[in-house]
Amino acid sequence: MKPSRSYTETRRKMLKDPKVAAIYLEECLQDGDMELFTAALRHVADARGGVALLSKETRLNREALYRTLSQGGNPRLDTLAKVLAAMGLRIGVVPA
Repeated sequence: MKPSRSYTETRRKMLKDPKVAAIYLEECLQDGDMELFTAALRHVADARGGVALLSKETRLNREALYRTLSQGGNPRLDTLAKVLAAMGLRIGVVPA
């Protein structure tokens, strides 16, 4: 029998697609739980090469990004915009 892929490996593969990543982040954000959202940002960053690569693409300090995307991290709006832009995404506002 062929071994199955781990959940983490499957998530990484799926989140490489910006459309899937956008839906994933939007769903996590709708809950209003910022820890869930920052965890989702970490997952997308991991799928797209990790925080070190994200740091190079955004020109943000790697250690600061690790802290920002850690559990309890609280990304500033300008940092969030840079991180999302590096992921091929952007912030949007829609009616509630």
